[in-house]
Amino acid sequence: MSHSSSSAAPRRVLVLGGARSGKSAFAEELAGEVGESVRYLATAVPDPDDRDFTERIAQHRRRRPARWSTVESADPATVLAESTVPSNPPSVTLIDDVGTWLTARIDARDAWEAPRGTITPDADALVAAVAAYPGNLVIVTPEVGMGVIPATRSGRLFRDEIGILNQRLARACDEAYFVVAGLPLRLK
Repeated sequence: MSHSSSSAAPRRVLVLGGARSGKSAFAEELAGEVGESVRYLATAVPDPDDRDFTERIAQHRRRRPARWSTVESADPATVLAESTVPSNPPSVTLIDDVGTWLTARIDARDAWEAPRGTITPDADALVAAVAAYPGNLVIVTPEVGMGVIPATRSGRLFRDEIGILNQRLARACDEAYFVVAGLPLRLK
């Protein structure tokens, strides 16, 4: 994403990968190439009782340059939709990641046991906000469809919902990468 020229059309880049694949680090590298002004939308909602997850969040925070602005526990659909004409637009907005956002939306709608499609309005809002966003965008999302079939309904629900959402986001983005073992493979 070396499109740092202000006259270049904004780019939307989707970065997919499995757990600990290096997708976030690769996305941060892409965002840093665009310019100094990076807005990081951190979608994770910290749980003080989950020390492992809290440490993962801390690792991400330590890795980010101090000059980047961060929106914690962000709803990217809302932030992007409100940013259609930002007064001081960042060079790039980085969303990390769609999986934690999706989990929060399923929780908010109490949809873990609800019929499939309950969170479709949330997914629609995110895809529309991504498609309409006027600036550079890097989106991190997990690829979970390559593993074992989850034993629980909630696991299968998440796998199915993220898979469908990833397909829709890939269509809305100009570029897509799949990161495996820290190595990015350009998909489009």
